[in-house]
Amino acid sequence: MTLRLSCGKQIGHGRSKRRRTGARGRGRGEIMKKGISQLCFPDEMGIEDVLSISKKAGFQGVELMVKEEGELSLESSERDIAAIGKIAGDAGIELASLVTLIPWECPLTSADAGLRARGMRSIEKTLEAASILGADTILVVPGVVGCDFSPGVEVVPYDVAYERAVESVRKLCAAAERLKVNLGIENVWNKFLLSPLEFRSFLDEVSHARAVAYFDVGNVLAFGYPEHWIPVLGERIKKVHIKDFKRSIGNIQGFVPLLQGDIDWKAVMAALGKIGYDDYLLAEIAPYPSFPLKAIQDISTSMDEILKLGTAGTVGPGPPGDVAR
Repeated sequence: MTLRLSCGKQIGHGRSKRRRTGARGRGRGEIMKKGISQLCFPDEMGIEDVLSISKKAGFQGVELMVKEEGELSLESSERDIAAIGKIAGDAGIELASLVTLIPWECPLTSADAGLRARGMRSIEKTLEAASILGADTILVVPGVVGCDFSPGVEVVPYDVAYERAVESVRKLCAAAERLKVNLGIENVWNKFLLSPLEFRSFLDEVSHARAVAYFDVGNVLAFGYPEHWIPVLGERIKKVHIKDFKRSIGNIQGFVPLLQGDIDWKAVMAALGKIGYDDYLLAEIAPYPSFPLKAIQDISTSMDEILKLGTAGTVGPGPPGDVAR
């Protein structure tokens, strides 16, 4: 995931028998599905518009965000959340996953027990919302060692952050199991879990079927190769975020529209195919400042080209409509 705060947007040995939960009724090796995150839309856009525009643009699923306040928030009632599910059902689009950015500001690794508790509660609330909405996975930021592009973020010693993150995720697994929703641990720019071997070891140390990998292709490119991470993480990967990145820029400004960066999409798709990944690719890309709906069209058509590289050679529900009208 890419942090969108004041700076702007942006499992393994010994576990081969772990239960994998996926999109209902889908077998491994089928075509990957085409999805988009709410983070690709303007902040002020309502959920109903996000869903209808996504459907019209040719996406099969959407990742919604749980905020501190608003339509889908920490204060939303079960009735409020169910109403959003009805909107999605009426629109004919799947709710693929949920995300909350609150654990960036209230990290599970903070020295402040109150902040850790608030971060835990935001994830628990997101799990509850996902269960009501039928989303099988939520995105989890497991902690923060540091963050260069968000001034004021607490710096935590790496070993301490690791211990706190493992402990916190283990605690969350009880709620995740009860609600039948996966905790998708994502590789983000938090100076943590910096190699696929460490990411795999982290998930194996948590050692619960609900603790899975939410792999972000673009977040790796500044210091590695996503096609190297995919086989190491293997079947632990439950969801995939996609974005593109230019190494020559190398900082937060290096995230660029799909197909305009340095990701080797043929290698990435081949690696996902080899592990039998058949769930969502979800775009997570900042909207264009002046023409945000044009960005949705461009994401859709670029994803069509990427998904053509998959084993089935075709994708989704067909070409996008004119969402810019």
